[in-house]
Amino acid sequence: MTTIRPARSQDAALILSFIRELAEYEREPHAVLIGEAELLRDGFPQPGDQRYFECLIAEEKGEAAGFALFFPVYSTWRGRALHLEDLFVRPQFRGDGIGKALLTRVAALAVERGCVLLYWHVLNWNQPAIDFYRSLGATMLEDWRRMRLGGDALAAVAALDAAESPTLPADEPKA
Repeated sequence: MTTIRPARSQDAALILSFIRELAEYEREPHAVLIGEAELLRDGFPQPGDQRYFECLIAEEKGEAAGFALFFPVYSTWRGRALHLEDLFVRPQFRGDGIGKALLTRVAALAVERGCVLLYWHVLNWNQPAIDFYRSLGATMLEDWRRMRLGGDALAAVAALDAAESPTLPADEPKA
């Protein structure tokens, strides 16, 4: 029997293990740079700090079988939304409905929170996942391409802000 529960701070090592297993599956094993400390900070913050993600853990007969990691986003056209960053089920548990159970739980949370959209990405070579998502009624946004700034490029663009943006006086409100 599958149970799905919210992740707890003591699950940080397990979450990192899932992330690494997913990176292996996605043919990017060296791309994982995050550690348990960042997961603890960002998913299980101290009071007053911002939470950057939530995570659900699927267990099958008491064994960790998969996870879903998600966070709120905002659509300027539609309003509240959730972004499902990662959905992963360990190979030995695939085909038992665990991925569907995780996805439907995230969708239910989105609806409970008044979200009008649930977003996620899928690799173009992952046809089984694409077929699965389409079977649930998901649509592929064929005309949209994901963009990313990271590392040196992110730092360079951020530096443009300091170099090119006028500094407002301390008493002037920011827009």
